Amino acid sequence: MTRKGQAITLSLQERDKRALEALALEFGKTWGDKPNISKLVQAIARRELAIAPNHDWSGDRIQSLNQARLALIDQGDLATALELGRLLCDRSELSLPLRQEIEAFLDAPSHPWRLHVEGYIRRQQSFTLSYQDATDRLWRFTICHAAIVMHEERDYLDCWCTDSEGNLDLPELRHNWSLRLDRIQDAALSPAKTPWRRDFDRIPVEFYLYGRLAASYSQSKNHPDDRDSEWLSDPANVRRVVRSVYNTYWFRRELRRHGSEVEIIAPAALRELMAQEYRQMCDRYSNPPPS
Repeated sequence: MTRKGQAITLSLQERDKRALEALALEFGKTWGDKPNISKLVQAIARRELAIAPNHDWSGDRIQSLNQARLALIDQGDLATALELGRLLCDRSELSLPLRQEIEAFLDAPSHPWRLHVEGYIRRQQSFTLSYQDATDRLWRFTICHAAIVMHEERDYLDCWCTDSEGNLDLPELRHNWSLRLDRIQDAALSPAKTPWRRDFDRIPVEFYLYGRLAASYSQSKNHPDDRDSEWLSDPANVRRVVRSVYNTYWFRRELRRHGSEVEIIAPAALRELMAQEYRQMCDRYSNPPPS
């Protein structure tokens, strides 16, 4: 084209010209059967084709972004997780298994039943939840208080239920359950007439912190359920903490990470339960390892 306003001159090296011709062929911008650079440039100007950065992200970057996506899912921030998933799927560097995983997430970002559970919690409406576990056992709970809580990087539905059969916690807490959400593939939900409760059943637990744990605990933010935290004069250099606990399973797992630097004082039943676990551990380590 030679008319004014319709002509453009490109100063290109031969290799760049060949690269543009290859792109024109790839995207079907041809004149007859020959590549047409003018049509390629026109398609770009009309946003029929998009210009993207070079696809040279490292494997570490892809892995970090995918871990962030999974963390956002666990935190319940599905909107941001979806955007991150779409960003990753635009990259050619993804391995096929990871691409399939993310595409499956984009197709079904959350089980519909989970959205209904969150709605019941927001409305403070009691509800029944029925589901079948991996062993084909049918579970049915009438839930009168609930919260979606992260334990050890996984989402759980912590809930107060009218049913307590099968719960192995202390008798005072056996109406409190902790259900791992990603193990529930499908669930049936319906509203219940039982009144909504303001909180879980709770017990006060007194425990002592020793050594460096006692010092570092005083310098950091206390646990939101701590009711008291003070240094003792006898014994010296010991921090006494009283915490409101609604599930001793997670509480015991937290304390076991600190070994001998923490000691449960009361209630006696919880102290004995912790002592039994440590005795079993000592018995196991006092024998030769299995061959």
